[in-house]
Amino acid sequence: MSRVGKTIIKIPTGVKVEFSNGMVSVTGPKGDVLMQEIKAPISVDVQTDTVLVNRGDDLAGSRALHGLYNRLIQNMIEGVTKGYTKTLILNGVGYKANMRGEDLLLNLGKSHQSEVKTETGIKFKVLTPQEVQALNLGKEGIAVVVQVSGNNKEQVGSVASRIRSLRPVEPYHLYGIRYAGEHVIRKESKSGKKGGKK
Repeated sequence: MSRVGKTIIKIPTGVKVEFSNGMVSVTGPKGDVLMQEIKAPISVDVQTDTVLVNRGDDLAGSRALHGLYNRLIQNMIEGVTKGYTKTLILNGVGYKANMRGEDLLLNLGKSHQSEVKTETGIKFKVLTPQEVQALNLGKEGIAVVVQVSGNNKEQVGSVASRIRSLRPVEPYHLYGIRYAGEHVIRKESKSGKKGGKK
């Protein structure tokens, strides 16, 4: 069996896991219900306080799905109990971030503001200088910091990636948007040609 797939998943107090008609649903303290389709030959055995993911055969595809679904269910349980957060660093001259209701407004050195609409289950937050300092971001803490939070790990990652793509970080001055802790290889600034024309 897959070492990942056979891992027994613990159900924390306050979390409800159900499996019916090929669908797993997870409900937790945060209130949202997360759903995941489970394709055959994978099945899910829900006990009182544990979940076990089983597979019907040993084909390569089944072994891959075995571990995948185990991790997805674990992520769902963590999502409805703790939630997920992606932290983005906005670094650049005049870069700003503000909230308009639940949506995010970004000044990224363009002629117009970039507006990021929120989605169901997603929350944006522009951190104050005190909150940024508490994160111990070091030199990154001097920039504008935005957090994307939600219960669905895939959705949080997708929205954060969409925001990052609005102004990918450049390698010379590190201007742009990057994830907190993301390693960017810096390049030496370009210099003009020395000497006159031949």
